[in-house]
Amino acid sequence: MKKFFLLLIIISFNLNAQIKDSLPDFSDEYFLVKDGDTLMIKLDEVPVLPKHKFKSRKDVNYYYWFRKKVFKAYPYATLASKRIDSLHARLDRIESNRKKRKYVKRVQKYLEKELTGQIKKMTRTEGRVLIKLIHRQTGKTVFENIREFRSGWKAFWYNTTANVFKLSLKDEYQPELANEDYLIEDILQRAFIDEALELQEPKLEIDSYKILEQKKGAIDVEEYKKMFAKMKKKKKRKKKKK
Repeated sequence: MKKFFLLLIIISFNLNAQIKDSLPDFSDEYFLVKDGDTLMIKLDEVPVLPKHKFKSRKDVNYYYWFRKKVFKAYPYATLASKRIDSLHARLDRIESNRKKRKYVKRVQKYLEKELTGQIKKMTRTEGRVLIKLIHRQTGKTVFENIREFRSGWKAFWYNTTANVFKLSLKDEYQPELANEDYLIEDILQRAFIDEALELQEPKLEIDSYKILEQKKGAIDVEEYKKMFAKMKKKKKRKKKKK
């Protein structure tokens, strides 16, 4: 992955040497500051993201708890995107509809075998993040991806099943509107800069830096604090019943 940075290299040439180095043929990325003395290599700029603003130390803990969820879900979303891209490319080369259907089924079985087991081990939060990240990486919701390669009826039942676990395969990724999606985008962009995650360009059009700038680093994790508060209450009730 490209890392965005600006690097200045100063090279001193020995003017008294018998054989002088000739100046290279500079591309748009390079330019000479002072002939025969200082060389400036212009690379991509370093993106400076807003400094995080947390309300409390507890909020920091919740943010990093959610960060782990994003880190777990992101590789599966990028894998799904790669497989779907490969599927489209392959189908474009197949003329027979029968062979196309056969190939789609083969890819489906492969994806189910590769992803289903891992996804079943995910928590509800991780599953929700994955659904949103698939929309980010493929440009289509999970429901739309399923409907494209299977019947709309099966997509409906997939969505119904997900609703049992309070998840919707129709969920969209909207970091400019939804707080959770903003947190995901914030985590991803910082991870890309740190090279903690491998960058895969999203199919969804997102002005990431504009979105992060507008929030000015403010981190809202109240949703997760409430979620854990409810979980604690349920545990207490169960203990009392026992």
